[in-house]
Amino acid sequence: MCVEGDGYNRKAIFWICVLALFTAALSFSLRTGASGAIKAALLDPVVPLQSGELIAAALGNSFLGFALSLLVISPLLDIIGAKRVILLASVCFIAGPILIILSPNAGGFDAVYMLLSVGMVVCGIGWGATEAAINPVTASLYPDEKTHRLNVLHAWWPAGLVVGGLVSLALFSELELGWQPLIALICVPGVIFGGWALTQKFPKTESTNLGVPFRQMFAEPFKRPTFWIFPAIMILTASAELAPGSWVDIALTQTVGMPGILVLVYVSAIMFVMRHFAGALDRRFSDMGLLWVCTVPAAIGLYGLSLASSPFTAIIAATLWAIGVCYMWPTMLAAAARRYPRSGPWGIGILGFAAAMAIYFVLPQIGKIYDRAKLDKAGGEDAFAALQPGAELQQVLGFAAEQSFQAIAIIPVVLFFIFGAVFFAERGARARASEAQEAAS
Repeated sequence: MCVEGDGYNRKAIFWICVLALFTAALSFSLRTGASGAIKAALLDPVVPLQSGELIAAALGNSFLGFALSLLVISPLLDIIGAKRVILLASVCFIAGPILIILSPNAGGFDAVYMLLSVGMVVCGIGWGATEAAINPVTASLYPDEKTHRLNVLHAWWPAGLVVGGLVSLALFSELELGWQPLIALICVPGVIFGGWALTQKFPKTESTNLGVPFRQMFAEPFKRPTFWIFPAIMILTASAELAPGSWVDIALTQTVGMPGILVLVYVSAIMFVMRHFAGALDRRFSDMGLLWVCTVPAAIGLYGLSLASSPFTAIIAATLWAIGVCYMWPTMLAAAARRYPRSGPWGIGILGFAAAMAIYFVLPQIGKIYDRAKLDKAGGEDAFAALQPGAELQQVLGFAAEQSFQAIAIIPVVLFFIFGAVFFAERGARARASEAQEAAS
């Protein structure tokens, strides 16, 4: 365990990790909050029929940067050094927003969309570098409290979403500023945590502390085939949490009579509080038991969001969704780290890569479902193009939002059976091991 006597300021390092993740979440939230305005300013005037798919793809590009950087950096974390990776994240959270802000001045539509996408990718690289460093570092700092500490760390993801969502509403609704100042705010905490990281010495990861050579760490997931169950599950858990989170502002604003970003703020506030109780719940249910139980409210909540037609119904559905998805991401990381500690940052990175690539592919598909549904409801391309702002257009877009959310709601149902199977298989294995030990004694 890393303590103050080892030359590391454990508290300072943990809070640098917190601030880095907060920045990643703030970036996610501000980009989501600005997505409707970016779509209206840059895409709707040029490609109105495909604007939903294109903005979803642009948002999804951040997940591509996240996935690729996480996959590359994770196995090399101790070679590169966690401190350098945190500093890379800081640079990306400064450069990415600048590229997005400059995109309208790039020239023609193709150049504008390309620069917008590149800026999103760079923001995603910052997010990936953040996750590649902070999760293994936290596991190394607190080897006996993985589930609790990783959930506390990841409580600051929804905290960043809350702040970003409220700032989005303040700048758009109250001050009536454009989307560029909103995106520019991402740079501020990026500068702060980068400057703080420069003053600290960071620890090695848990696999290195266990004396696991790089080749063994890299080979560990391939030597233990059961490991690959976890990235497969992570694809689904991420799709149940982050894909709807990226889509709420565009979709729910059309259906519930309030800005969709407010739903994300509300959900994130619930998650921030609940993640601080993960340790007690883990001891009560086990990590797999906790994940299994959470799938039920997640499924009901997502389906409820697809049917929500007022602020009240949206809040009820969002509450269930928040309770359901709250523990999924950090508990999945902790569960894999607990079962495969010798895989180190590489194992955690594989899970993050799987999650990010899932969203990269899922978000454009949600956008396609949305675009196809709005055309079907309107009666075709020409009929949709002829619609004027008003009740009829609102009804068409509301139907499209409903269809896009219902497509996601099936994911927690699938997870219910997967987590249940893993939970009972592991419980049976423990029971057999206990019986064998009793017989031997």
